[in-house]
Amino acid sequence: MLKNFWYAVEFTDRVTTKPARLTVLGQYLVVYRTPKQGRVVALSDLCVHRGAALSGGTLKDDKIVCPYHGWEYDPDGACTKIPANLPGRSIPKKARVDSYPVQEKYGFVWVFMGDLPEEERPPIPVWPEFDDLVENGGRFRVVTGEFLWNANYERILENGCDIAHAPFVHAGRFGNPEMPEVPEYEVEHPDEWSAFATVDLHPPKPSGIWGRFGRLVGNDLKKRPPVTTSAGWMLPNMIKLHVRLPIGDMVIYDTNIPIDETHTLVKWVALRTFFTGTWANKDAINRTMRIFYEDAAVVDKVRPELLPFDLGAELHIKSDIIAVEYRRRRQELAEKGWLLNEEDFITGDVPKRTATVIPSPARRENPELARAWIHKARGEHPTVAAARLMGSDEESEENK
Repeated sequence: MLKNFWYAVEFTDRVTTKPARLTVLGQYLVVYRTPKQGRVVALSDLCVHRGAALSGGTLKDDKIVCPYHGWEYDPDGACTKIPANLPGRSIPKKARVDSYPVQEKYGFVWVFMGDLPEEERPPIPVWPEFDDLVENGGRFRVVTGEFLWNANYERILENGCDIAHAPFVHAGRFGNPEMPEVPEYEVEHPDEWSAFATVDLHPPKPSGIWGRFGRLVGNDLKKRPPVTTSAGWMLPNMIKLHVRLPIGDMVIYDTNIPIDETHTLVKWVALRTFFTGTWANKDAINRTMRIFYEDAAVVDKVRPELLPFDLGAELHIKSDIIAVEYRRRRQELAEKGWLLNEEDFITGDVPKRTATVIPSPARRENPELARAWIHKARGEHPTVAAARLMGSDEESEENK
């Protein structure tokens, strides 16, 4: 799993003043919108005192209040109040949690999962269709949804870019089993963070409202006019599919959120320039979900579950070049230290209970607080390591 990237973690209209827990890269986050400023905040979902989940707490002004002992944290993660303290008693420097940078864009909340300074962070990918939405007088109608996979996000990422699987996994829907050949293609690199392949594919016979209104001639699949299709990846975890149908364009973005190494929550956006009335939304959602179910029936059973690092560990052919490009790019990022490694995990006193701990930018930006950070266990097992790593009251006093 890759750190030091922006992750689209939730639809922006779902983030409210009620704190909610999200899981990204194996780490629990508490995400909420501050009632005064309307700012979206993403903190590590673990109070450093006794390991309670902050997502179970409430908001007081723009601060989140721990449900266990009432500790209050500001949007930057610093504890500002300990109710049990006697008057005049200071708050230890260790009383703080990681706060991650947040942006709202394309209808999503994006969280930067890493500690790079702002000028060194990869950009949020460009989704140009969002400048051309129907509700703003443009061409594209949008529907959204989500899907839970029992698979590694990189396997899903490669599946979404894979052109050769369509005639078999999606036969009759958008794959043509009578013409499974993949034309040769060149990989396009719009920037250093993405890659796309564009080919002409022969579609199957359309069905439903597409068949009634598309007016594609003839029933011989081998004689159907080709459809130009682009598929590609956008780091760290996104897929873009662009199909140029005779009746208009269809574009699907998937953000494949790694819950852990073998579970992935996909939040998707499907855009279309045809049938743009809201009457067609239900059909668009159902068609997209059927594609996910067809893919999951295969990808959830792929072994090994994780992508091999050795390119020679799996057989590649010419049509796999875009997946090979991803694996090579991932190797480059691994050499930069951007893959989660043993330094990003903590193992508690209970065997086999480990947790992801991704340092936030504040750890790097405030070197004088180097000793102030406490590595925390995930909220699911809040007492595994929190008390042990918190240290004694005397230690806390030393680190004021």
